[in-house]
Amino acid sequence: MSKKYYYIGSPDLLYFFQELPQRQPVKCEQDILNWIIKTQQRLDEEKSIVATFIIDVDEQLWIADRHSEHVQCARGQPVLSAGEITFTLTSSSVEVSEVTNQSTGYCPESKSWEVVASALSQANLSCPSDFTSKFVFSLCEVCSTTNIVKYDWFYCGVCNSYLPKEWNFHS
Repeated sequence: MSKKYYYIGSPDLLYFFQELPQRQPVKCEQDILNWIIKTQQRLDEEKSIVATFIIDVDEQLWIADRHSEHVQCARGQPVLSAGEITFTLTSSSVEVSEVTNQSTGYCPESKSWEVVASALSQANLSCPSDFTSKFVFSLCEVCSTTNIVKYDWFYCGVCNSYLPKEWNFHS
C-alpha cells in the first residue's frame, strides 16, 4: 500500500475551492491532448507543456494548469504523489519528458515515484525511469517552517536550526 500524503500547506489555499481549476484524469495520451485543447494551453518552442499533477488514493493521475495548486487539483483530498509533469508532443505521440515531486502543499517523498510510474504505465505513456528532479522536504521542529533541502544543507532557511533528515510532517 502506498503512503498517503495529506495537505500540509497554507490553510489560506483551502478557501480557493470556489475557483477550482479544470482538471483532467489521464488514462491515455488522448486525455492529455484533449486537456491541452479544452484549457487552451500554450506549448513552448519544444512543443512541451508543464502541468500540475497529483495521483489520488485510487492511483488515478490527474493534471491541471501549472499555475494551479496541488490541493485544488486534488480537491482537498490526500494524494499518493504530487508535483509537476512535462509533456512533450512528438509527431506520433505524447511523451513525459520531465516529472518532479515539487509540491510544498503535500511534500511527497521521492519514493512516491513508484506510484507515479505505475499510473504513467497504466496510461501507456513513455516516461523517465525516476523523478527528473527530486525535492527533499523537511519541517523545522523549532519554527515550523516547511523547507526544501538543497545540496544536503539540512538547516532551516528561517531560523537556521538543524533539520531532520527523515520526512517529518504530520498529517
